[in-house]
Amino acid sequence: MSIFLREVFVAGASTTRFGKFPDSTVRALAEEATRGALADAGIGPADVGMVFFANAVQGVLTNQEMIRGQVALRKTGLLGVPLVNVENACASASSAFNLACMAVGSGCVEIALAVGAEKLTHPDKSRTFAAIGTAVDQTQAALLRERVTAPPASAAPGGGTGDRSFFMDIYAAGSRAYMTASGASAADFADVAVKSHRHAALNPKAQYRTEVTRQEVLASRPIAAPLTLLMCSPIGDGAAALVVCSEDMAGRLGAVTRVRAAALVSGRDRQAGEPTADERAAALAYEQAGIGPEDLDVVELHDAAAPAELIGYEKLGLCQPGDGPALLASGATTLGGSCPVNTSGGLLSKGHPIGATGCSQLVELTDQLRGRCGSRQVEGARVALAQNGGGSLGADAAAMTVTILSV
Repeated sequence: MSIFLREVFVAGASTTRFGKFPDSTVRALAEEATRGALADAGIGPADVGMVFFANAVQGVLTNQEMIRGQVALRKTGLLGVPLVNVENACASASSAFNLACMAVGSGCVEIALAVGAEKLTHPDKSRTFAAIGTAVDQTQAALLRERVTAPPASAAPGGGTGDRSFFMDIYAAGSRAYMTASGASAADFADVAVKSHRHAALNPKAQYRTEVTRQEVLASRPIAAPLTLLMCSPIGDGAAALVVCSEDMAGRLGAVTRVRAAALVSGRDRQAGEPTADERAAALAYEQAGIGPEDLDVVELHDAAAPAELIGYEKLGLCQPGDGPALLASGATTLGGSCPVNTSGGLLSKGHPIGATGCSQLVELTDQLRGRCGSRQVEGARVALAQNGGGSLGADAAAMTVTILSV
């Protein structure tokens, strides 16, 4: 049950390296990713019919609001066509991709471009933490902090906790609940980080390319129990872009990567026992694609903290509730396993410049399906899924996307 009136394909995909680049800018990062995606598709700026530009926190950190995309892309030759700015927390870039698919799938344009760019590094790290912390309901933020913040953190203005993002307190609280429900241990979470770093060591675009041991992860600086530093995604900068096109244009460009599903849902005031946003988005995506989790060959999921990968296994139907640690231990989700997860290194090791993350996941999957991932290639990959969430709305993510690609 496709949501599109006509087939949609990915014709080009490119990402910058992720990392801390104090001398770079959102504009420079966006330009690099855009040039790469257009070149990969074999087209020029004049061929693009619509642009969707994603960024989450530039307004808070630099005061650039309202026309972020026009400013970032003004020297690329893309201005003049419809350009839509997209802000949807950590799901901004995947939301931009979703809209690009709708523009092409509805017949409005033949080619659309989705770009996600973010510069999180700042001389004052507490400013970055505070900016990230705005992705919650600010009218209820004080009550939320009181409920989830682990001592001895002290609140910083706007949502940071001085030494970390407030979201790590949210993830830590969810991790403790998951440990109770599943029997997962801190060692299981450390093993997720070990796997992510092992994969990232094979990815030249990843922020962290050094392998780590379980003991190194457990011994790294405590952030919010049970999370340690190496269990948390880093602050960083980067950009990613994808060219989306119609089936007719795909034939001309030689594009073979098909968008099978593009599900986008918002969070809601969920009651206990009701499906979460990621469960609802996954169910919708599987229905759109006409497949199930057993058909997946490779997955990129939103592991902003290590426990989120184990939880994501279960929400996406890769295993039964409570079996996330066992699935990880089986080796099924590592390179060489039956369904490798986060071959890029994931948010933990590839990096998480939040407004770029969703597109970067889809760049990785496009590269996997096109067989160009080198030593981290999943042999025979034909069906791939990306899950990208953003913000927090009570007991649910504020925004959630699940996208399925295939060849």
